[in-house]
Amino acid sequence: MSALIDVILPVFIVLGFGYISVWQGYFSEALVEALMKFAQAFALPCLLFLAISNLDLAQSFHFGLLFSYYAAAVICFLIGLIGARVLFGRDWEDCVVIGFVALFSNSVLLGLPITQRAYGDSALEANFAIIALNAPICYTLGITAMEIARNRGAALSALPRKVFGAVFKNALIVALAFGFALNLSGMTLPQVITDAVEMTSRAALPVALFGLGGILYRYRPEGDMRTILFAVSLSLVVHPAFTFALGGWYDLSTSEMRSAVITGAMAPGVNAYLFADMYGRAKRVAASAVLIATSLTILTAWGWLAVLP
Repeated sequence: MSALIDVILPVFIVLGFGYISVWQGYFSEALVEALMKFAQAFALPCLLFLAISNLDLAQSFHFGLLFSYYAAAVICFLIGLIGARVLFGRDWEDCVVIGFVALFSNSVLLGLPITQRAYGDSALEANFAIIALNAPICYTLGITAMEIARNRGAALSALPRKVFGAVFKNALIVALAFGFALNLSGMTLPQVITDAVEMTSRAALPVALFGLGGILYRYRPEGDMRTILFAVSLSLVVHPAFTFALGGWYDLSTSEMRSAVITGAMAPGVNAYLFADMYGRAKRVAASAVLIATSLTILTAWGWLAVLP
């Protein structure tokens, strides 16, 4: 019970503040979108840039850690894609979106604060290693699958350019790239720049959580409930379960296992809805899955915290 009260509830209370503020009209949706723009385009990139630029790359990028997490994620993507086709008769483009919902965990807005509150700042190295590859791997897989589904029988020569362009328009990926460049170069930034970036990064998680709560207000569940619950179960149960099993097989350290499983157990991020919106497919499923899974994460995260060492 202490994990629920001390670790998980504060994160969701901040998220709830954002939800209630929009619901009661204290914040307009436009204002919340501006907050999220600040968080996603400035504060979170600053946080990830600092983390990657100071990360011990040789120690943090452990193959077993990354394989355990991403093999489980890809398995869930395939189950979601094929299951949506076989069980619910969705067309292939909808199936790709449903697979993407199962693939893309909210590793930053939920995974980081819950891991931090549960195990402290020193436990976040493995989280940052996973986050560094999350958007590139997930978007590359999702965009590639969608373009194949949309262009069946047509030439796919333009596919690499589309994938590359879509992935590297993401501010988080640009920040990660600069962080890797600074880390590998051995250079350091002037202290005044470092201080400014650190100040901005401190706002990242509370602002993003508050903004996420406001964004979720518009995603009311409606229709397609069996499909939504299918995607939610893959995200909250199947992904962390496969990660836990593979992590045990690779004999991950306690810290790595905690980070990988908790990240895998997080609800789909808003990026899952943005992916659906980008292609105009299965938007209702994606939006409702984000809202329902985020609410259920209070309980599922508590369960995984109890299971983990």
